[in-house]
Amino acid sequence: MTQQIRIGLFGTGRIGQVHAISVATLDEATLSWVCDPFIEGAKQTAAEFGGRVTDDPDEVFESGEIDAVIVASPTATHLDLVEKAIDANVPVLCEKPIDLEISRVNAFRDKAAASDVPVALGFNKRFDRHFVELKRRVAADEIGVLEQLLITSRDPGEPPAAYLQQSGGIFRDMTIHDLDMARYFIPDIVEVSARGAGVFSEGIREAGDFDSAVVTLRGSKNELITILNSRHSAYGYDQRIEAFGSAGLLQVGNKNDSLVRHWGSRSVESAGPYQNFFLERYAEAYRLEVAEFLRAVRGLPSRSPGFEDGRAALILADAAEQSARTGAVVAVDLT
Repeated sequence: MTQQIRIGLFGTGRIGQVHAISVATLDEATLSWVCDPFIEGAKQTAAEFGGRVTDDPDEVFESGEIDAVIVASPTATHLDLVEKAIDANVPVLCEKPIDLEISRVNAFRDKAAASDVPVALGFNKRFDRHFVELKRRVAADEIGVLEQLLITSRDPGEPPAAYLQQSGGIFRDMTIHDLDMARYFIPDIVEVSARGAGVFSEGIREAGDFDSAVVTLRGSKNELITILNSRHSAYGYDQRIEAFGSAGLLQVGNKNDSLVRHWGSRSVESAGPYQNFFLERYAEAYRLEVAEFLRAVRGLPSRSPGFEDGRAALILADAAEQSARTGAVVAVDLT
């Protein structure tokens, strides 16, 4: 039997719980350490999923009891923990964004590139099997030359105010997933245009952010990508992608918990609501994301997005923010 990979988990908030669940479902991994300044959260997570508990990251890295770490702590801690992992020669899966300041990311770039330590970024949508199939069929020229990509991402409801204060804003927190998906299909993006609006949320307006956004990207071959975002959706978690090409169209729609449809005098093809939480929609993708990272930990070829993908997504998010604030079209260079 293959020896289990011992995981250290930083952060036990919502996304930390998601990763703890993923580790628990994988036979090849075990939770060895749980680290959080909120020690009660760490204790509760360890009680459910196993592992020793600390509020000190250095204790985790100096323990000699980890083979890899997952960084699911607040964004302000991400880059520092990635650096600690590289210094300790420990592979790391880091949630997005890698940091809120591109200057810090650029300053760290050479060190990341010079290291042999696997660094994976938490862009879980790349591991959704429906999106993976869509990408495969686009790459197989099933719709000819890809000309337009439409990505729709609307949350069921806005996040808590405390989260908004540290999120970096809608483009770095929410749109960044869709910007990475845009690059998944069209890697060479050269131009960004964005508009943001405060349509419905007084709390988000008070935080100086947008609750709704539209982003248009242009690829180097003049492909056009449109991203639609909203912090609320009355009908559930709205996650769709449409790829349009010279020979046709491919589309991934939303998921229901049931395939049953109802026909009656007042409606036809009536269905239940879409799944209403990101964990429901992407539970499998999160598990596959961790499983793919573990391939890198074992020294095997891996499809995990890396440091450069995290940097590129942040550049695009910054450009979208700049465009939305100024009205300008922003040229970008992702090299």
